[in-house]
Amino acid sequence: MRLTPDTTLRALDGGRVLIGGSPLRVLRLSPDGARLVERWLAGEPVVVAPAHRALARRLVTAGLAHPRHRAGRWGPEDVTAVIPVRDPADGLLRELRGALGDLHRVLVVDDGSTMPVPEASARHPASRGPAAARNTGAREVSTPFIAFLDSDVVPEPGWLAPLLAHFEDPEVAAVAPRVRSRPGRSALARYEAVRSPLDLGREPAEVRPGTRVGHLPTAALLVRTAALRELNGFDETLRFGEDVDLVWRLLAVGHRVRYDPAAEVLHRPRPNWPGLLRQRYGYGSSAAPLARRHGKAVAPARLFPWTAAAWTAALSGHPYLALAVASGTTALLPRRLAPARVPARESLRLALRGHIGVARMLGSAALRTWWPVALPALAAGRPGRAAIGAIVLSQLRDRPRDVNPLLWCAAALADDLAYGAGVWRGALHERTAVPLLPDFTDPPHRPGAHR
Repeated sequence: MRLTPDTTLRALDGGRVLIGGSPLRVLRLSPDGARLVERWLAGEPVVVAPAHRALARRLVTAGLAHPRHRAGRWGPEDVTAVIPVRDPADGLLRELRGALGDLHRVLVVDDGSTMPVPEASARHPASRGPAAARNTGAREVSTPFIAFLDSDVVPEPGWLAPLLAHFEDPEVAAVAPRVRSRPGRSALARYEAVRSPLDLGREPAEVRPGTRVGHLPTAALLVRTAALRELNGFDETLRFGEDVDLVWRLLAVGHRVRYDPAAEVLHRPRPNWPGLLRQRYGYGSSAAPLARRHGKAVAPARLFPWTAAAWTAALSGHPYLALAVASGTTALLPRRLAPARVPARESLRLALRGHIGVARMLGSAALRTWWPVALPALAAGRPGRAAIGAIVLSQLRDRPRDVNPLLWCAAALADDLAYGAGVWRGALHERTAVPLLPDFTDPPHRPGAHR
């Protein structure tokens, strides 16, 4: 195994202080540890010595570095694809099967299509949902790994090898590639290319709730068969969110889960705008059932109490109180990080970064989850109305230059409002407020040490 640094990683004090990861971590190393990490990040492999492995594991778990495994014992012959379908569009299955020619076997499960799918290996007389269809296919698998793929994705050449390499680590139970939207000329296709919820970005990650990549979609997911059976497969009572639930259950029993964008599959965009909004509403509706199973893991925002208090004061028209609270928390951080010998200037930079991060998180949650309450409350005062304007303008951040800004803002707002409507509908149906509540936590800047 070799390590590559995360894009957030910064080294201070001659490499003895590492800052970065998701959430932000501060790690203090001994001189020997700092020299070792420097060699690893320069390309030297991690040896099998227990102390070396422990340090490397800590870097990976903290999101400060990412593993690169050399391809080993596993190949396409060790993988069975399971594809759940229901009334698939013409040609999609043929294109997908053509991209999977080297796999041990391809199992298509027809989940109650109006017209039976000729290529199906198994069929449900009536639709039982994607979780049940995947479980039906998984029961027929005899290979060490299962590739769950939706019928509207097509893997890019070479997609499988980077994913299989992660299983050289026996603790890894699942790995997902990057799911990119297929390029297209329509406004919807261009919107999905930037704002698809299936695309988790270009940076690799250790998957955990509350981090940069908190879940994985089963549009494309490679799973260790034994780990899936250990959990008795997907929860068939979930129509949406069954993939999130599976990943979080794998993590809860001690497995590791990785996201690796070095592998890519292409996903077909929704056929029209109503279809996109129905999908987003469905995703939102899964938050409450997931909250019943996983509690605060579904929180719409994770906030540091005093930072949230500062922004709340500012938005409610008390700028001097907001400035006093923000200044107090900022002044305390250098003292908190002093044991790790983080320079005061760097501590202040981290404090500023924390305030900006909370502002972005609050803005996102205000539109996506809290909008039935947040938007009327913000509109009641001048600072709040300014905040609404800033939130709306922030939607333009990823807009392609040749896309109409009004159309882009309207699409992004409709996207977020549809998701939020699903969250509220699910919360009312499940009679729980958990998916609506923020998770208040201490700032993740506590310095750790490793010798």
